Amino acid sequence: MKSIKIINKKLLISLMAGSLSLVACGGDGDGSVNEVAKKATTEINKKEDSKTNDANGNMNADNGISTTIPKGLGSVYNSKNFNRYTSIKAPNGGSIHILAQDKISDEQILRARNVLQHYLTDYAGSKYGADKSAVANKMADNNAILCLLNGQDDGKNPLGEKVTGQPLYQNEIQVEGGKWYMAQNYDHRDATYEEILHLVHDTGIGVDGGNTLPGALPKYQAEIRKAQKNALKNKLWATIKGNESSQVEEWRAENSLTQEYLASVVDSYYGLWGAWEESKANGMWGMYIGKTRADEQKEDPMGYALMGMFLHPYITYNASISASLNGNFSLKFDASKPYTNHSRYLKDVTLLGKNNNSVTVNELDNNITGNAGINTVIFSGKSALYKIMTEGNKTIVYDYVKGRDGKNTLSNIEKLQFTDKTIDL
Repeated sequence: MKSIKIINKKLLISLMAGSLSLVACGGDGDGSVNEVAKKATTEINKKEDSKTNDANGNMNADNGISTTIPKGLGSVYNSKNFNRYTSIKAPNGGSIHILAQDKISDEQILRARNVLQHYLTDYAGSKYGADKSAVANKMADNNAILCLLNGQDDGKNPLGEKVTGQPLYQNEIQVEGGKWYMAQNYDHRDATYEEILHLVHDTGIGVDGGNTLPGALPKYQAEIRKAQKNALKNKLWATIKGNESSQVEEWRAENSLTQEYLASVVDSYYGLWGAWEESKANGMWGMYIGKTRADEQKEDPMGYALMGMFLHPYITYNASISASLNGNFSLKFDASKPYTNHSRYLKDVTLLGKNNNSVTVNELDNNITGNAGINTVIFSGKSALYKIMTEGNKTIVYDYVKGRDGKNTLSNIEKLQFTDKTIDL
């Protein structure tokens, strides 16, 4: 729950002018982002759609993550503090920056970039998200920076109070298929969606009121504000056991009530609290009325409506499944597998590493890419109820039963497992 800090009025005025000359504390970067940054961003974006694993199942070195830290971002953003850089390029040619410290894994960097890209992916037919180019452009104009920091938010990392970008800590970033993700015990709670949403909200969508940056969607923000006020008034949010959270006054003072509310709604919408055992009905540490998407729709319909105005009902990025996975990764909800509260909303996955893994499909149309091991895709019915086709180097498996396993496009997969038999490809 850490939103971007606007350090002072001088910085705010600079950002409102559309300058890319963000200066960190004691900064020396008083020029615009230079050609090094532009070149790095161009090369990174050319590589973003490339394969994320090589022939040996390892994460591809050509994955859009650079060891060059662009100059001009501010004095705190240098090679002494950060050792890797990636970005998302906005339609206007500007960059949305992501910097990582040395203990952040490449898998975590890729996950963070994926989540940011998901938020910025157009959602056809939605009220405010059909064309998100204005949001991405505004983020670039506001010099949006995501800072992936070592450790956790306990005050021990000195950069935590120095960065002007949005912080996201190492111990808060789960990776699909990684041990934290599979365990879902909340010792390492996945805050990736929350913190990156704060970045998009603060620097792209825009927040009404003081101490804020110019935004691209004031009408959407007005609807967020209306839903937030309703939730607070009716004790749907920021309430623990009937009492208003002590954090409310802090959020009100820093004008971050809507950011924190929207993050609570989004987390439950994508299933991030479904596995939490300390409450049967509430999410976000008990502060939000909706634990699951179904709860949200019933208990906070205004918050639920906000999702469809801007966000896809499923995760749009191709999730890189950690090389550490050794076994099955399910996209189908299974109450015995807590992580599937979230993975049920994935539809495209790529297995990393060399382990012989399997993927259980869900009802969505999935794209599944295997690794260097022997990979199996698991279906819910008998083989006779599926159509299996080959197109080039891909296998297409179509389920004749509507709403069960959908259409699956498979690459580098060795086996298809049905309830009656397993087929070798």
